[in-house]
Amino acid sequence: MKNLVLLGGGYGNMRVLLRLLPNNLPEDIQITLIDRTPFHSLKTEFYALAAGTVPDQEVRVSYPEHERLKMVYGEVVEINCADKVVVLSDETRIPYDDVIIGLGCEDKYHDVPGADEFTYSIQTIGRSRETFNKLCGLPSGSVVGIVGAGLSGIELASELRESRPDLGIKLFDRSPRILRDFPERLSNFVKKWFDKHNVDVVSNSNITKVEPKVLHNHEETIAVDAVVWTAGIQPVAPVRNLNTETDSIGRVVLSQYHSLPDDENVYVVGDCAALPYAPSAQVAEEQAEQIVQVLQARWKGKELPEKMPEIKLKGFLGSLGKKQGFAYLADRTVTGRIARLMKSGVLWMYKWHNG
Repeated sequence: MKNLVLLGGGYGNMRVLLRLLPNNLPEDIQITLIDRTPFHSLKTEFYALAAGTVPDQEVRVSYPEHERLKMVYGEVVEINCADKVVVLSDETRIPYDDVIIGLGCEDKYHDVPGADEFTYSIQTIGRSRETFNKLCGLPSGSVVGIVGAGLSGIELASELRESRPDLGIKLFDRSPRILRDFPERLSNFVKKWFDKHNVDVVSNSNITKVEPKVLHNHEETIAVDAVVWTAGIQPVAPVRNLNTETDSIGRVVLSQYHSLPDDENVYVVGDCAALPYAPSAQVAEEQAEQIVQVLQARWKGKELPEKMPEIKLKGFLGSLGKKQGFAYLADRTVTGRIARLMKSGVLWMYKWHNG
């Protein structure tokens, strides 16, 4: 029996499972899913877990059950494409016929001294729990610095403001305005929310060093009691160590079929893939749809299409606490309560479709 190995139970590989199980998996194929945790984690909601506004169980979804789905819990340390085997931290070796790498990303610190040692993270559910323990354990009047004003930083800052109105919050943005790549109306709405709720947005920032309870922004030193880093990502180490072509930020360059150009049995989905889009759950799911189509064609001995269709994204949704939000959909900006309800609805639908 052939073994399809899924590395990581993130959004991409969950979509693969949803499409193949229970009735679309050939009889001679089994699936092995390798992940650190016994559940799928809703990474897009880790900001709320870290801020303390949702409990742990709200960011979990159970994996599907099937007689030909084998679960293996562990840490992937090596992907040996030559031998077609995956190596775990306990030295377990798992052979594959096809493998889909969906191991996600980790924080990229841009060689800023002290950033890896003295900051907290929301990249994994485990690290988000640690961040929650730190932030929600701070005494009243403490100051939290959030480095990076992308979607994760914005949502964490707003959610933390609702969770802990007694804290000072500083959001450091390298750009002259929030969400500078999107319409100014969207930026202004988010900035006004932060102004109204006493979140200090530090524009044109450049964090050059992090020390215990101190951030260095340009030549200025800023006292903080905790720092959360949301200022960039990179593929995890086992992916960075693959002997293959990568883009400028270490993501794996792929063929149009989402496999390595010289190895059709190795696919990469999600944050590790070099695509012309910002990493997101939506991109990973759209990629996974095409990977399943490619796998099914190859399993049936059919020819692949000469050209795969272009991935088309619907836009993005963001929250500002539990009552306000913002969205950019089909080149249109939506703000306020409607945008927040839209995001809540998308989350509800995702949980419903995934059991």
